[in-house]
Amino acid sequence: QVQLVESGGGLVQPGGSLRLTCAASGTIFRFSTMGWYRQSPGKERELVASITTTSRTNYVDSVRGRFTISRDNAENTVYLQMNSLKPEDTAVYYCNLGATYWGKGTLVTVSS
Repeated sequence: QVQLVESGGGLVQPGGSLRLTCAASGTIFRFSTMGWYRQSPGKERELVASITTTSRTNYVDSVRGRFTISRDNAENTVYLQMNSLKPEDTAVYYCNLGATYWGKGTLVTVSS
């Protein structure tokens, strides 16, 4: 049984930073590609960033250069460092494991 628990969301002003954390249970974390997705009202869920088992990363164009995904296999944890946040980054952010398992999400609100 895999469980994913996100944390670190909140309210931040434009230009600010947040660090999201996703803690995974189970033993398959180190064998899985991890992803961060987001969904804002009226929009489809989109992939923001992903990281493979060999730490190759990929980003959607709108966050490249501002967000950084990383993982700690010893701690079964994946992170999303978000800098230079913009109002359009406002969304619920979800952690994904292996394109199969989902967390419940954490809300990020960027507003002055």
